[in-house]
Amino acid sequence: MAYESIDFKADGPIAQITLNRPDRLNSFTAAMHAELRDALANLGDARVVILTGAGRGFCAGQDLNDRNVAPGEKVDLGETVERDWNPLVRTLAALPQPVIARVNGVAAGAGASLAMACDLAIAGESAKFIQSFAAIGLVPDTGGSWHLTRNLGQARAIGLALTGEPLSAEQAAGWGLIWKCVDDEALDREVDALASKLAAMPPLGLAAIKRMIELGSQPHARTRPAARRDASPWLYRRLPRGCRRFPRKANADLYRPIGRRSGVLVKFSSAPVIQAAWTGQ
Repeated sequence: MAYESIDFKADGPIAQITLNRPDRLNSFTAAMHAELRDALANLGDARVVILTGAGRGFCAGQDLNDRNVAPGEKVDLGETVERDWNPLVRTLAALPQPVIARVNGVAAGAGASLAMACDLAIAGESAKFIQSFAAIGLVPDTGGSWHLTRNLGQARAIGLALTGEPLSAEQAAGWGLIWKCVDDEALDREVDALASKLAAMPPLGLAAIKRMIELGSQPHARTRPAARRDASPWLYRRLPRGCRRFPRKANADLYRPIGRRSGVLVKFSSAPVIQAAWTGQ
């Protein structure tokens, strides 16, 4: 596919995708969604993905002009969320590669949600995160309401969502919404250093860490016993029958390879943690 709305480079272990509509603060159109889907499906041998924006902003969310309709017709923005934004968030979560958001400016609306959906977000000090939904009669979408509440707690989440007050990158890092805030001049250096570090690490281990933390943080994971099994089905369902109430009843020093393609060897012991050592590179 020829890309017009994004720039895509995946020549080595680090792939970089740049949202490239700077005149519209990199807001999304249907064509841009299609291009990003194609890029994420063709990462090749890349071990890390960097997602950033061109110009002075990271992303302003959905370009509402892309859904213009004739007078009297209704705009179904829910269709755009279900068709484009929600699958994008699920794709980012399912990627085995760590995804780094390089937030170089304003991240507003679904653009802020997109940054939060990445595994690690590093923002320049001039960047801002804006929940711009309430002012136009919308609600936080693209996983935004879940990420806000999960990372910030209910009071801060509802305050940001209702007021739409900009959140500085420094405050976002202090509150735990993003991984790090750095000087604008150091943004490229910090992102490149992190990407290089992750690209040199065992990819199977990183992929499993993503999966286990993402599933373990599901809203129902700590409230329903069945959900705890579902949180790591590839692990839980391969335990011996007598060990399924791990770690309390786990047999000491029992080793079992699990996962057809995971390349993982897990040691189960009576200790309160499960230790994993990756056999693949």
